Amino acid sequence: MSHASIQISAPDPVAEPIDLETPADAPGVEALIMAAFGPGRFAKTAERLREGTRPAVGFVAHRQGRIVGSVRLWPVVIGATPGLFLGPIAVEAAVRSEGLGARLVQACVDHARMTATGGILLVGDRAYFERFGFVAAPDARLPGPVDQRRVLWLAVGNETAVGGVRIG
Repeated sequence: MSHASIQISAPDPVAEPIDLETPADAPGVEALIMAAFGPGRFAKTAERLREGTRPAVGFVAHRQGRIVGSVRLWPVVIGATPGLFLGPIAVEAAVRSEGLGARLVQACVDHARMTATGGILLVGDRAYFERFGFVAAPDARLPGPVDQRRVLWLAVGNETAVGGVRIG
C-alpha cells in the first residue's frame, strides 16, 4: 500500500517516514492508542471533547507493516479562534526511546503552519512540549475537568488562546 509522506526535517535514513493517516490505518491507530492509554482514556476531558467528530488530519509511522506511532489533530474553536487540538499521541512501547513521538509532534506543527489556524492546543507535559514552542494557555477552558497547568498552546496565527474550547 502506498502512503503519502511529508518531509518534516532532515531525512534520517534509519527512521520510518511520517505518513498521512489513511482510512485503512484506523484499526491500527485505535489498537495502538488502546495499548498506550487503556480504557481509562475514555473518562478524560480531552477524549470526551473529540467524541463524535473526525480528525482534521492524522499522522502515522509504520514499521514492518504495523503502525508504531500515531497522532491526530482535531478542529476546535477556542473562544472565537479556530485551532487544532493535538492528541492523542501514541508510540509503541518498544520504540519510545527513538524520538518518534517528537517527530510526530513536529509533523503536527509543520501541518498547522501550512494552514489558516490560530494555533495548536493540547493537554500535556509542558517540559516535553516546550521544545516545540508550546506555552501555558491559562485562559483556554476545556469543557470538563482538566489540570489547567497542562493546557498548552502553540501560536500559529493567534498569540493567545482565550475562551471556551469546542469542536469546530
